[in-house]
Amino acid sequence: MKLLFFNDFQLGVLKADNVVDVSSVVSDIPHNTPQQLISGLIADFESYRSKLEDAVAAADGVPVSGVRIRPPLPKPTNIDCMAVNYMEDGTRDEPAEINAFQKSAYAIIGPGDTMVLPDAPATVFEGEAEMALVIGKQATNVKAADAFDYIFGYTNFIDGSARGLPGANVFHAMKSRDTFAPIGPYIVTADEIGDPQNLQVQLWNNGEIKQNFNTDDMGHKIARCIEFITAIHTLEPGDILATGTNHRGLNPFQDGDFIELEVEGLGRLGFNVKDDLKRTWARETHLEREEKGLPGSPPQDSGKYS
Repeated sequence: MKLLFFNDFQLGVLKADNVVDVSSVVSDIPHNTPQQLISGLIADFESYRSKLEDAVAAADGVPVSGVRIRPPLPKPTNIDCMAVNYMEDGTRDEPAEINAFQKSAYAIIGPGDTMVLPDAPATVFEGEAEMALVIGKQATNVKAADAFDYIFGYTNFIDGSARGLPGANVFHAMKSRDTFAPIGPYIVTADEIGDPQNLQVQLWNNGEIKQNFNTDDMGHKIARCIEFITAIHTLEPGDILATGTNHRGLNPFQDGDFIELEVEGLGRLGFNVKDDLKRTWARETHLEREEKGLPGSPPQDSGKYS
């Protein structure tokens, strides 16, 4: 099942190219916010699954192309992101030491929304294509062998980064900016994804493919990620755990860009990028620069802080 919010945060289920409004089915879930609604549904999904299926079967819905799709998890309690979690197409001899960080719930935006690049002296702004897990029940000290029992579903996720900020400890300022976590367009329930450890991940910038890798390249697999995070703190239904990226295709995000992300089976997420300062960078990926013998991201070409 594919769950989404649309228009004024009405809850819907995707039915082919249409969306069926199922708000009436879940109206008894106590909530004051859309996040409380979707978290409540996730926590008690088995009680609602057949009702949702019946509602979808009985209705045609409306074309999804004619509605505004909202982020399916508008304000999660926790957004955890795995750091340096890919083997980079075999160029790493061994996985990096397992590590993670958090992003603010205010970083969340949805399809058609805009990532806003701040007036900050970053050397470059990038967005990392990732598959994110959606937690299905309260999770504390979960063992890897049991980890998949705690996954409700999956969604596309972008980890926005303001790299190269000055200072000794700037990771929070780099990662947790408002609008720096586009997600969606919907949550795909776990039963629809055969093997989440073998999904192609693709990102396009203005129609040109930049990132193209498979989740089988993770250094620390999904079960280990859940075990690691829940040994540190509890996860709740509706929380997000993003599983990391292959950095080789990272490229500068800049004003006017239209970014699209598609993890196999999870639909396509598209969003805009805005920079009031109109800063520019060469359109080069990390891999392209590596092949030229150049380090990391391209330097800023023009604009403030260049």
